[in-house]
Amino acid sequence: MEKRRSAVIPSAMAESKAAKGDSDREFLAQAGVGELLRGAILKMVEARSDDPIGFLADHFCNLASGSDAGTGGSEGDEMSNGTVGGRAHEQQRLNRALWHLRLAHHSHRLAFSNNVRAAYDLLNEPSSSPQQQPSPCLCSEGGVPASTSAPLLRRLHCQDHEAVPYEVFRHGVLTCAVFSDYIRQAQRLYAEVCCPDEGPVSRALCMAVIETLRDALETSQGNEAGTLRYLEASAKLSPDRLAQAMAKAQTRGPGGNMDAKEFENAAAELFIARVKVLS
Repeated sequence: MEKRRSAVIPSAMAESKAAKGDSDREFLAQAGVGELLRGAILKMVEARSDDPIGFLADHFCNLASGSDAGTGGSEGDEMSNGTVGGRAHEQQRLNRALWHLRLAHHSHRLAFSNNVRAAYDLLNEPSSSPQQQPSPCLCSEGGVPASTSAPLLRRLHCQDHEAVPYEVFRHGVLTCAVFSDYIRQAQRLYAEVCCPDEGPVSRALCMAVIETLRDALETSQGNEAGTLRYLEASAKLSPDRLAQAMAKAQTRGPGGNMDAKEFENAAAELFIARVKVLS
């Protein structure tokens, strides 16, 4: 009798565990947890994040803010930029779009394009102007001073009443991302020719470096089109070419000095003059 009872108890426990397992799987399936985790992992793989836990935390916070935006506030608030609720909704939507745009560097082209598309879809509503909104943030987050990026933003500007096609939006976002990298390269160039103990660099030397940079950009125009070519060209300024420019500057050129900001603005002008305006 005892043997029969002891055999029944494990059997009942096994059935109970199996039923609980089925119930747990059913709950996870109904809640869509599998799809959420799969989407998060795909995003993390695309972004090649160095901090997986932090990335996943940010990812789910972004999803949660999207859910809150979808349920919080009336339709009138969402469509009206003149109200506090409308402005808060616009800012929240912009923050979510910027999160997508930060996920992958523009050099990861497929992931970057996917993220730009996601940002465009978030911003592409009648009450917003997607082309203009992310651009200042992308430049400032990239370390570009507002005074340096202002001419580029004016060149890329799309009027609020104009429809913004995806290709125009993508061009603006990519241009700002590349411009940020380009300006950082220009800042490093100035640092390479600058002697901190001696103060600003001579104007002749800076102009020689700028001309060398101009030549590099000009030679890239005949190749594959796109602002990425200008970034690649500026990155390929060899030490020999810089040394030649510096040697030439010692013998002739304008007098006086050029500070880092003036050099940065001159380098920015070279880039901005070559940016195409899509319509």
